[in-house]
Amino acid sequence: MAKEKGEIKILAENRKARYDYSIIESLECGIELVGTEVKSLKTGRFSFTDSYARIKEGELFLVGFHITPYPFGNLFNHDPDRERRLLVHKQEIKRLKRKTDEKGYTLIPLKIYLKKGYVKLEIGIAVGKKMHDKREAIKERDQKRDLQREMRSRV
Repeated sequence: MAKEKGEIKILAENRKARYDYSIIESLECGIELVGTEVKSLKTGRFSFTDSYARIKEGELFLVGFHITPYPFGNLFNHDPDRERRLLVHKQEIKRLKRKTDEKGYTLIPLKIYLKKGYVKLEIGIAVGKKMHDKREAIKERDQKRDLQREMRSRV
């Protein structure tokens, strides 16, 4: 992949979040990292499992996002499960706070990527899906797959 001005390199997408939640709105934000965390992220040594964002004392934090320590790091390697501050404007935090105070809404990470050399995180305002909604999504996906197979076989 050639390096271009506005190049975005997606490190990972949280597909399970899109299955478990209905995404109402998404927002790009920076993430405050220390030391070897960037190197670990670039090598794909992280996990979205059970991570979410929360607002604490007027700041937005990412909780439960595991970044494995960099294997070639030194004595001052990072704590893998610490809370990481997300870099968002104050007005956005206030808007997110109003949204998440409503019953059933939560902030979850959707994808993590590199943009112009900086690590960015896309978080989404989400509401949990009911079991019948998940079944409906599976049925639609299967129908779409079957339709694609039919189209390929006719060509």
